[in-house]
Parts: sequence; structure tokens; C-alpha cells
Amino acid sequence: MSSQLPRFKYALETKEPRTGPGGITRGASVKEFPASVGIAGVSMRLQAGTMREPHWHANAVEWAYVIEGTLRITEQFEAGDIGYAPMGSGHYIKSTGKEVCKILIGFNSGYYQAIDLSAWLASIPNDLLAGNFGIDGALIDEFPIQKTFLLPKS
Repeated sequence: MSSQLPRFKYALETKEPRTGPGGITRGASVKEFPASVGIAGVSMRLQAGTMREPHWHANAVEWAYVIEGTLRITEQFEAGDIGYAPMGSGHYIKSTGKEVCKILIGFNSGYYQAIDLSAWLASIPNDLLAGNFGIDGALIDEFPIQKTFLLPKS
């Protein structure tokens, strides 16, 4: 009877990317990499000025290690810096330099989960948004009606 050890290597950069205007991401969770029970990761490339839309993680904290370039999360970061977003805290990631920003992101859960602001807003009835935020319905009509994920330089 033979027992097979789990694979301890995952070729993240060969995974089919999720693309958007100005950037790409590749992720690995316990679903793709079974040995990764307590951690998930994302490799992200953002063109200058591109922003990962505001979002939060209900199941994990986020560490973002800047490999190349500069970015803003809660403050300015450059190559070699690590940014931290506590579980449940709203944040965004914006490439602020003139070159591509390369980031490696880790989560302390084997399952990647994000709640994107655009998807959250699109799921709330307009009258509820208007009442809670004290804004006009015409302004709410300008909100995104689908997930945006990556926002190109404006």
C-alpha cells in the first residue's frame, strides 16, 4: 500500500490569468493547490495608474508584497515593502508609478474571498442606498451595475 505525498509546488505564473483593463491577476487557493490549507495567494500586475477597485476580505487578512514598482494601499509603498489590510477593512490597490507594478498577495485562509464595492453596490436596492446614504436616486443610477475589479487609469 503506497501513500502519496501532496505536491508542495504550484506553478502560479503558468495559471490562466484573470485580466482586466490595465492588469492581470493569477490566484491559488486550497482548491488549486491542496497543500495550501491555511494560505491563499495572488500574483498581480498593474499598469501605471490602474487600480484594483475598493474591496474587503471577510475571511482573511491581506499581505501585499511589492516586487517591482510603486503602489498605494493606505499609504505609498515601493519594491521591498509589505502592506497589510486587516480582515474586513475596506482598501484598494493602485499602481502609482510609471512602470508596471508587480505584487504578491497572501491571505491567511486557504480560500480566497473578496467583496468588491461595485458588486456590493449593485446588489443593494436603490431606495435602500438613497435612504442610508442620503443621496439622490439619479446619483445612484451612475453607480456600476456589474463588478469592475480593475479600473484603468482615468
